[in-house]
Amino acid sequence: MITIALSKGRIFEETLPLLKAAGITTPEDPETSRKLILPTNRADVRLIIVRASDVPTYVQYGAADLGVAGKDVLNEHGGVGLYQPLDLNIARCRMMVAVRNDFDYDSAVRQGARLRVATKYVQTARDHFAAKGVHVDLIKLYGSMELAPLVGLSDAIVDLVSSGGTLKANNLKAVEHIADISSRLVVNQAALKLKHAAIQPMLDAFARAVAK
Repeated sequence: MITIALSKGRIFEETLPLLKAAGITTPEDPETSRKLILPTNRADVRLIIVRASDVPTYVQYGAADLGVAGKDVLNEHGGVGLYQPLDLNIARCRMMVAVRNDFDYDSAVRQGARLRVATKYVQTARDHFAAKGVHVDLIKLYGSMELAPLVGLSDAIVDLVSSGGTLKANNLKAVEHIADISSRLVVNQAALKLKHAAIQPMLDAFARAVAK
């Protein structure tokens, strides 16, 4: 049995064509189904639905053989024990620093102010500001990041930005680009050896589909 870990939403939707290219389809829609383990048209392949941030952990410990995870999640996880053979070029967005429209970020950084930064991506934020020599106090949040600067919880946020519409709607602006983000295929290293005959054709099919 090959188990593939996916998260609901954009990643699941954009992974479906890649799975189809590998001859894998599922009759279940995770957005409407309560099932966490979804069957596929292949008796030897199943999908499990987990939180996006948990995908690398399921793959690392062998509960899933493969998974799809954003580079943002992998950076926070550290990627220990994972083989990352392919950038799938899906769920693309940018990791950005954002502040209120009336906050002078450049002056604050230049003057050596100690910034309060709210983010879900603590490791990414820590590495980014450390490389710049900027002192920060990191505040970990799990959602509604845009609210933090508006109510004075933080000076800035580090978060994913797609169109920028949410920032604009909340009177925020992106002031610094940290990284381009896309989703990667991750594979359990032991599974790749033990189930190579089953997994490698999938990897090849995904690679061909991405290259088109």
